[in-house]
Amino acid sequence: MTKHLYSNLKKEFKNHLFDYLILFTAGIFFLILLNIFRGQRVIEFFVLISFAFFYIIWGVYHHIVNETLHLKTVVEYILIAFIIIFLLKIIILP
Repeated sequence: MTKHLYSNLKKEFKNHLFDYLILFTAGIFFLILLNIFRGQRVIEFFVLISFAFFYIIWGVYHHIVNETLHLKTVVEYILIAFIIIFLLKIIILP
């Protein structure tokens, strides 16, 4: 089971390295912006919302390229984005 999962993940990253590089770079940029604007609540929240929208758009793009886009997948990305917003806003950025 683990070997099969590892080979699938390895194949996914190899086939879509550019997509994941964009997501990783955006995540790093997001964390840097949060650090730069630490204490400025409105800007922090705007950066957080911007990253959540980017994540949703990235997910839709990624699945369009893979030809695996379904409504269920879009809803999943939206829910994950809202969880990210909730956790960072309520727990980390009080």
